[in-house]
Order: sequence, then structure tokens, then C-alpha cells
Amino acid sequence: MAQGVASAPVPRQAFRPQDGPSDQGSPERRGPHRRTYGAIDLGTNNCRLLIARPNEGGFTVIDAFSRIVRLGEGVSRTGELSDKAMDRAVGALSVCADKLRRRNVSLARSVATEACRRAKNGLKFVDRVRDETGIVLDIIEPAEEARLAVLGCHKLLEPGDGPALIFDIGGGSTELVLIDQEEGTTKIRAWWSAPWGVVSLTESEGREALEGPDRLKAYGRMRERARRAFANFATMLPDKRDGIRLLGTSGTVTTLASVHLALPSYDRRAVDGLHVPIEAMQKISGMIAGMDYEERSALPCIGNERADLVVAGCAILEAIMEIWPAQNLGVADRGIREGILRSLMARDGWQL
Repeated sequence: MAQGVASAPVPRQAFRPQDGPSDQGSPERRGPHRRTYGAIDLGTNNCRLLIARPNEGGFTVIDAFSRIVRLGEGVSRTGELSDKAMDRAVGALSVCADKLRRRNVSLARSVATEACRRAKNGLKFVDRVRDETGIVLDIIEPAEEARLAVLGCHKLLEPGDGPALIFDIGGGSTELVLIDQEEGTTKIRAWWSAPWGVVSLTESEGREALEGPDRLKAYGRMRERARRAFANFATMLPDKRDGIRLLGTSGTVTTLASVHLALPSYDRRAVDGLHVPIEAMQKISGMIAGMDYEERSALPCIGNERADLVVAGCAILEAIMEIWPAQNLGVADRGIREGILRSLMARDGWQL
């Protein structure tokens, strides 16, 4: 299922015209060089916003926002978004809407992923968001989620020939994307989406098991579940897996990279684009899996907000590193939002 990473259509409206900025102003009046673009990624765990203006060869971020909202909390058990989770998400999206208006964003796209795909009341939540914030959420399919993640981060891959694997460990799903270079263009050769991520995998195993005296056994079960699922995808690929380049875009890999660097607080500039030896990431994953909640919370770049979910992320990451052996793991603090921005800017003729 090969495709160029910038090939899919993009919806043209992120706001209702009566509620705030839209893309309906003509380029002749506004001028593409003066446009400001916005991207919202509402995931199972996080709500993220980027606002940027294009420049030669890239774009300049002029505003950003990120908040843990845990929208998908409990969806794996109940099949629905809870009222508290929706309230948290609407609160974060209201902040995003205010930033989009204040920055005079002229073209934006807002997407929602696995939590809204899976929840029976996902469309009702989308209606509520539109009514209360003016933001029109687009519930995207896994293929589009994978495409946007690749478009947003593939430039951070280590130089080299042959295929590479980009993966995104999310809250409600995990995307694996095999890419290759063809005449200077990044092509998606194959992709697969597991319908679970750090939130749903943690809930399926049970927080009590992950914090109890047999937590390493629970960790091993999660890692084996991920390994079996990913191995099925690997058997479909004709390429040799030895020496493949790996690039991860998710809170898991950026958090573990921060622990590797022993940062006193998270620093995107130090983490984004880093390449960490696989052995170091395996060691850190095993260390975190053996800690209890309080010990994990005490690590500066994990804290209380990530301490309960990072173990599942480590299990997924270890399974990936086991199946696709590489010397280093590339770390990207970028993905869907950047992919959205590049797609929007490309439609206005920017070569990024």
C-alpha cells in the first residue's frame, strides 16, 4: 500500500465561519506569505496544538499548547467517552480555540484519533466540541494517522539506504510504518495499526497488576502481547530486518530519551532529533518496569502524569526493538501536528 506521504486530501475548514478564523479568505486578499496555519491533534491521552508560519524550507512555530486530557480513559472497558474525560478535552480545546483566534489563524485542521474512533459516542463528542469551541474535529482513520506522523517526522531519520521503520506509540493505538526513498520522495511501503496504546494496554492488564509485587510478570505479558502482534506484521514484509533504521515519535520515546540524558526537566531541543543506542533504551525500559509508581513519579521527566502509563509504553517499545534490531533509536518530538502543517502549507505552494 505504497503512497507518497503528502498525497491525501485535507479538509479545508477547522472553524465554523461565524465562530472564528477560517480559510475562506482568498489567497489574493490575504497572500499566502502572510498566512498563519494551525494544527490540533486530539489523541487518546493528549491534546496538542501548533501554530506556525512557513518560511523557506520549513516553518516557524509561533505558538503551541499541550495538555494531558486522558480522553480515552475507560473506553476499552465501557466503549464510551466518559463525561469527565470529555469535559477535560473540551477545556483544553477551548484554550486551543482561543489561541487560534488570537493568532489570526487563517487555515487549520483539527484531528481526533483512536479514542473517538472507538467510542460509541465519538460523533456526539465531536458535535459538542463544535458547539462549544467552534473547532470541527475530523476523526481520522489509522492510515491517515500513520501518513501524517510520517510526514511530520521522517526528516529526522538517520542517513542511510534501504527501508526504515517509523512508529508512533499513542494512547489508544500504535502505528508501524515501513518507508523507503524513491527518487528523493519518501514512500510508505506498508503500515499497520494496533488498536491499543499505552492507555488501553494499561487498562487491559490492570493497574493493580502493574503496581503489585508481580509487576515484572505483568510487564512481560504486555511486552509479549505486543511482540506477537508486531511479529505478524513483520512476516508480511519481504525485507531483511537486520540493520533497519528506527525512528519513534511518541511520549514514550521522548520520555525515555529524557531519562537517558538525565534531564532535570523536559527540554524539546535536547530530545528532538536525538539518536540513542538501542542498548541504552533497553536498559532504561527494564529499569522503569522494575520501579513502583512512587519511584517512577520521582524521575523528573516522568512525574505523576506519566508514571502510570510509561510502563506500557516501555513494553511496546521493547517489543519493537526486539523484532527490528538496530544500532540506534531516533527520537522525534514531532509527528501528526507537524504533518498537518506541512500538508496545509503544501496546498498553498510551499516546498517544505
